[in-house]
Amino acid sequence: MTGRDLRQLLLDKWGRSYDIQLRRTQGKILFLVMWKYLEQVSFPLTEAEYLEHLDKVASHLQAWGSFEQVALALQQTRDRPRLGKAVSIPLELGERASEWLLEDF
Repeated sequence: MTGRDLRQLLLDKWGRSYDIQLRRTQGKILFLVMWKYLEQVSFPLTEAEYLEHLDKVASHLQAWGSFEQVALALQQTRDRPRLGKAVSIPLELGERASEWLLEDF
């Protein structure tokens, strides 16, 4: 899986290239679809920078074995990102979760 695959999931679901963030909070790792998107004039990244960022996120998801979980959650959610409210998907990392909680993203 690549950043382009991740972007395609977002485009298929909402028709926009939303910003993605990984956050660690309360012992969990969250996959967040933020409300800003590449097609906005005020978006802070160029397309190349955006794709590079998505590649990094995709590599984490690949290492964690979480891509399918994220893809399914994106297909099933009825939520949509809106100003001040991200779509939040908690990642299930299984027994190795504590290893990943030590790492910064």
